Amino acid sequence: MRLNLTIPLWTVAAAWVSALLLGLHGSGMQGAAWTVALTLSLLATVMAAVHHAEVVAHRIGEPYGTLVLALAITIIEVALIVSLMLSGGPATAALARDTVFAAVMLILNGMVGLCLLVGASRYGEQSFSLLGVSASLTTLAAITILTMVLPNFTTSVPGPVYSNSQLAFVALISLILYGTFVLVQAVRHRDYFLPEQDLQDEKLHADPPSRTTTLVSSVLLVGSLAGVVLLGKALAPSIEDLVLKWGAPQALFGIIIAAVVLMPEGIAALRAARVNRLQASLNLALGSALASIGLTIPAVALVSIVSGWTLTLGLDTKSTVLLVLSLFVCTLSLGTGRTTVLQGAVHLVLLITYLFTTVVP
Repeated sequence: MRLNLTIPLWTVAAAWVSALLLGLHGSGMQGAAWTVALTLSLLATVMAAVHHAEVVAHRIGEPYGTLVLALAITIIEVALIVSLMLSGGPATAALARDTVFAAVMLILNGMVGLCLLVGASRYGEQSFSLLGVSASLTTLAAITILTMVLPNFTTSVPGPVYSNSQLAFVALISLILYGTFVLVQAVRHRDYFLPEQDLQDEKLHADPPSRTTTLVSSVLLVGSLAGVVLLGKALAPSIEDLVLKWGAPQALFGIIIAAVVLMPEGIAALRAARVNRLQASLNLALGSALASIGLTIPAVALVSIVSGWTLTLGLDTKSTVLLVLSLFVCTLSLGTGRTTVLQGAVHLVLLITYLFTTVVP
């Protein structure tokens, strides 16, 4: 029987090329040209992973589609951070904090800001479900403050860290909050997260992929995710050396990792905003931020407790101010259910400020 698979050849090739390059890398290949080849393969594999996630998402529908994509991206981020922590040892105590904080700032200000700006530039004003966004921001504010601000004020152990019991408690709380959010998004109040323009969007009326195509994409998604993790780990020493050569703060390393991981999801959110589906864009952005922090912190907390390494979670004063400001501005700009280019511009200014003060603290 002949199978009618609508899977682009490049997405399959990306997985095979990444496997080939990883095999050659293990044999001792190195150099600038080799680093470029690994980087290009990483980007292609990330895009392939997102394509397969979108195929699966289209089969199961909204809002499960954006949830699948957010979880796929977060698995990449968690696996990268954990693998780098295991290979780097105690020296990577702040890597998880820097990467998660970077992801939250890039999403709240970069991804959201760009979607608001591009969408409003094209349509003048865009609308979305206030109930879904409010639920997302409420959960995100609670998790970010508990994980990255509260450690600066606890007294069981000195410094911006939690004791093991506190770390286990916060990890559990993060999982509970994220799990409750997923329950609300996918089951109890699914309508809060459905795009208002569903009936006007032709893409949503396209036939979903067949079961066979969905199954093949699911397998390729797993393979692509594995390739991204291994390629990221192979490139990490080169990225870290580059940051050190520039004389930039170590936090820039976390920003680069977060930017690579979030790039495909940002593209998907931007595409949705360009076709006047801002609700889908916000589902992707805020859902990704929640998954990033809600799943990454428990994972790295487990590594820290098992290995006995100290995990630095508390942000410095400058980063805390920027985080609180970003949450406050996001609450105001998304608090009416309608947006214009002004909100997008404000978010992008905050992103530029964050990046500038990271390099020039």
